[in-house]
Amino acid sequence: GGPGGSACFEKLALGGRAGKAGSSGLNLVVTLTELESAQATRKVTLKAPRRGCHLVTDEVAGAVDTVSSCSAGLLNLAIRHTSASLTVNENADPTVRTDMEAALNRIVPEKWNQEFFEHTMEGPDDMPAHVKSTLIGASVTVPVCEGRIALGTWQGVYLCEHRDVGGWGSGHEREVIVTLRPSRSAPS
Repeated sequence: GGPGGSACFEKLALGGRAGKAGSSGLNLVVTLTELESAQATRKVTLKAPRRGCHLVTDEVAGAVDTVSSCSAGLLNLAIRHTSASLTVNENADPTVRTDMEAALNRIVPEKWNQEFFEHTMEGPDDMPAHVKSTLIGASVTVPVCEGRIALGTWQGVYLCEHRDVGGWGSGHEREVIVTLRPSRSAPS
């Protein structure tokens, strides 16, 4: 079963109100997972072929071989760069990728580099890339359930490359630290 029907997700009733409409009109379901200290950490190098948002779900899921044997836990992904970012977004329609890039370029246009940014020595796309990276974020954490990343039907993990060249002319190789934190078995 998937989330909600799986043994790796346990519902907790808070004051007997779980599953009932609260003051906001939304149903409240809280899921608790205890994490054990044993974890697996790997460094993965991802290659973005060009600037833009690139789907990397399979690459990061395969980076830690223990994911497939993990019944429940959390997978944290942290990029080690300041001009690229990680996010979870829709993965079914490839136009989402181009729309995301277009939206980010409107939010933080490169012309700002000439207008008011002071950090301009690495090129016209560098400081805008730092701002985009800050807006999107340097890490994501996704649940693992029954040996798989438990994303929604239309969700995928993206590496967002915000530079035309990945910094100092070195290409688009980006290091991501992947850490799996398995959950503890429930006490009997």
